[in-house]
Amino acid sequence: MSRVQPIFEPYDTSRSLYEHLGGETGVRRIVDRFYDLMDLEDDFRELRAVHGPSLDEARDKLFWFLSGYFGGPDLYISRFGHPRLRARHLPFPIGTTERDQWVACMGRALVDENVPAPLVDRLVHTFFGVADWMRNREG
Repeated sequence: MSRVQPIFEPYDTSRSLYEHLGGETGVRRIVDRFYDLMDLEDDFRELRAVHGPSLDEARDKLFWFLSGYFGGPDLYISRFGHPRLRARHLPFPIGTTERDQWVACMGRALVDENVPAPLVDRLVHTFFGVADWMRNREG
């Protein structure tokens, strides 16, 4: 009898993702690394172009959103209400290139911030699904 291989390696689920990622400090570091990579690396040129001249507001909003999404304080919801992610992203042209660059950039940020590999795998998989759902144009 063959054993089915799990898609992902297990990680400790007794703590929230927010705790696994280092709480406020850890999530802020991941978000800052994500936007630093986007700003510095040519691999993310199209993704960076979608964001306009300053990344400051985007940094804060992603940090606030991910804090709650990962099981920490609902900072985004307390400021803006329900995230309505797709509706809030409709003004921005998001195709497969932007989706793929967003996921790759976040994956690199997670690795650069020493998030354990099993958790990186799960998060990248989840982020891909969300990023794919955000697409609003071809290409």
